Amino acid sequence: MSTSSSRRVLGPFNRVEGDLEVSIEVEQGRVSKAWVNSPLFRGYEQILQGKDPRDALVYTPRICGICSVSQSVAAARALAAAQGLQPCPNGQLSTNLILAAENLADHLTHFYLFFMPDFARDCYRDRPWFEQSLARFKAQVGSASKDVLPARASFLHLTGILAGKWPHSLAIQPGGSTRPVEFQERIRLLSTIKNFRHFLQQTLFGDELEQVGELQSEQQLLDWAEQHAQSDFGMFLNIAEDLGLVNLGRSSDNFLSYGAYAQDTRFLFDDGVWKQSLQTFDAEQIREDVSSSWLMAQPEPKHPFHGATIPDDDEASGYSWCKAPRLDQAVMEVGALARQVVDGHPLIRDLVSKKGGNVRNRVVARLLELALVVPAMEDWVQQLEIGETFCTHAEVPDEAQGAGLTEAARGSLGHWVRIKNGRILNYQIIAPTTWNFSPRDAEQQPGALELALQDTEVDDEPGAAAAIQHIIRSFDPCMVCTVH
Repeated sequence: MSTSSSRRVLGPFNRVEGDLEVSIEVEQGRVSKAWVNSPLFRGYEQILQGKDPRDALVYTPRICGICSVSQSVAAARALAAAQGLQPCPNGQLSTNLILAAENLADHLTHFYLFFMPDFARDCYRDRPWFEQSLARFKAQVGSASKDVLPARASFLHLTGILAGKWPHSLAIQPGGSTRPVEFQERIRLLSTIKNFRHFLQQTLFGDELEQVGELQSEQQLLDWAEQHAQSDFGMFLNIAEDLGLVNLGRSSDNFLSYGAYAQDTRFLFDDGVWKQSLQTFDAEQIREDVSSSWLMAQPEPKHPFHGATIPDDDEASGYSWCKAPRLDQAVMEVGALARQVVDGHPLIRDLVSKKGGNVRNRVVARLLELALVVPAMEDWVQQLEIGETFCTHAEVPDEAQGAGLTEAARGSLGHWVRIKNGRILNYQIIAPTTWNFSPRDAEQQPGALELALQDTEVDDEPGAAAAIQHIIRSFDPCMVCTVH
């Protein structure tokens, strides 16, 4: 094993949405430090300044082509807060359905097309599961692609019914949805979700969704994997056990969720903060630090209502266009794992209590949400009141501010808008990958991914380079959203 110290630059990365560069310092064959760079600046926050506040509903979904609905939801909620507007029940249900369709499609895409193809790499040729993984998951030619792509496309027909199109729909508004549902369309919605359920039960899990959702502990999960070894989830769990993915990619173990899928005054998955125990979430504790960003320096970290995003590529201390958001000065991890830890799912709480946030646990939480959310979607469709309003309206005030918080597939997404003289004075966005892939802050605290990469073995052994890829992909990064 090498004992020398060296610094390496990794990237670009394939099967990652957007541009990503990672620098690592290696000592004695392990990562001692990591620096994550989001190298593409786009400037949506500057584009929105001076615009009519309602223009945010048009511009912000175009931040990304794979999670545009979550941007729509955050923008609509920010404007609703500024208007003092509550969406009507049908509008809330319809928004949940549209957002859930996108989030679950993203979970499916991540597992089959982004994450699992890494286990068809030649470095794993001597593993007992390799030939099966190669045939099933090899990028573009594996049999999984032929199964998942039609299932995903059929499922996203739901957004055509509810939102007119996907991505970049304008159906989601501050007061709900502009697209009412007729009786026959409700039948089509239920049929679409039923077909997706069938795919998940037959192919991904090999079991009823409710059985997967009711798993309570790590031991139950491992027992389940033995009984369903031929399912795609079972195959992943077998691979994870063989490679020790539970010991790879542990981060801060501080978890944040804004709350997912609003249901009257609560959520399907509750909001909150986890720092060894459950704590109340207070959005006023969010600050954005630009100490390590190529942005105009500010004397101290700012709350998004008062922050700015002004590029400055001469900033000597910067190494990324990404800001460093912190909650009460703490590094937070967001995503499906964070949602389920905060909400208190017994399986995820048990997994995290043993080994914290890691590569295996992030993937398990993401797939668990497929099993949990599809039955909820079936209930939401049944709750739609045909013939009742789907959207309420209010005037945009000349002066106001509002925050729009939601949960995208990759985690907590927030939009903050300040309005003056009927125009956008300031608009700030913190995307999930901004939280997870943030650079160091003024206290030199590494971001969540930077922490997760530390102590990873990167010697010349087969699979060492793949370990870095597994950690990065376990967060399902969306880099175009990161610095928007």
